[in-house]
Amino acid sequence: MYQVKFETSKGDFTVEVHPEWAPLGAAQFKEIVEDGVFNEARFFRVIEGFMVQFGIAGDPAVSAKWRNKQIKDDPTTQSNTRGMITFATAGPNTRTSQVFINFGDNSFLDNQGFAPFGKVTEGMEVVDALYAGYGEGAPQGRGPGQGQVQSKGNEYLKADFPELDYIKQATVVE
Repeated sequence: MYQVKFETSKGDFTVEVHPEWAPLGAAQFKEIVEDGVFNEARFFRVIEGFMVQFGIAGDPAVSAKWRNKQIKDDPTTQSNTRGMITFATAGPNTRTSQVFINFGDNSFLDNQGFAPFGKVTEGMEVVDALYAGYGEGAPQGRGPGQGQVQSKGNEYLKADFPELDYIKQATVVE
């Protein structure tokens, strides 16, 4: 087990990571944190009552580096309940750097291959307070389009979505 401290524009929160829950996901998450992917990254998809998604770097060069670092799926051993953190996917075996934190009981995701690898142990009220005014991402909603976030990074997000909260720094705490 290890912890990751997130210092954000809204305050701090801590995630406790359990490699025994999802070993490949836990190892990938640690590498992402240590590589600085989350530093200055925006919480670009915040859906009230559902989840908050992040993990596209603010620097497009860093995003490009991680876009093809896909890992195989872990078996789902825990449930997507409040505070659990899980990798986002684009289908089977496509986990890269994007993760989400569940706001509520999203156990319907459990049988869809979304394997939680950790949980928020401190500061869930900070996660709850992240700016959600843009809602779902484009083209379904008013929020940022992920392709634009990948290619233009924070330049795009600061100009078109200035209210988004962001991670100042994420640090592994052994």
